[in-house]
Amino acid sequence: MKKIIHIIILETSYIIYEGLIKILNNSSFTFNIHFANNFNEMYQLNLRYNAEFIILNPLLIQNITKDFQTFQKESGNTRWIGIIYTHTDQQLLSLFDGIIYINETPNEINALIQKILNTENPLHNQNSQNEMLSEREVEVLKLLVNGNANKEIAEKLNISINTVITHRKNISQKTGIKSVSGLTIYAVVNSYISVDNMQ
Repeated sequence: MKKIIHIIILETSYIIYEGLIKILNNSSFTFNIHFANNFNEMYQLNLRYNAEFIILNPLLIQNITKDFQTFQKESGNTRWIGIIYTHTDQQLLSLFDGIIYINETPNEINALIQKILNTENPLHNQNSQNEMLSEREVEVLKLLVNGNANKEIAEKLNISINTVITHRKNISQKTGIKSVSGLTIYAVVNSYISVDNMQ
């Protein structure tokens, strides 16, 4: 059975979105395509599906590039493809794993996806070199991403609040992620938690 590849598309043009779907569905891959209206929806969908690809118009993130870069780091193995149909700053384009130009053929688009699938993700290598979390840190992480405050974590694990804070610092240092939302994605990607089991 073919592996299903999850793709999230963030694009405000309905015509371009529908065109992309038609091209992707006529390829040799099996895609499950999800549509996002905005950055927050894209974030929530990726939290749920851990998409292999996110295709978006770079102009939609030009004013939030810091948030975008944080999201990229937190999203582990997700690859990023920009879809270009107007002049776009080269520095912005450098944030993407690949670029689709509006005048490209379906074969060229599918070849790009194949190429990216066959290329090791540098972020994956970086993440795999991170130190492993201890069993206790994993317990703290699970409780943290399920919405527990430091005091609640301390009570549930029968440890002091200071110890919880120390574990949280260690988790952030080992993963390179500081936000709870980022740690949630990290926990899902690394199978510490399942989205279905989240409160």
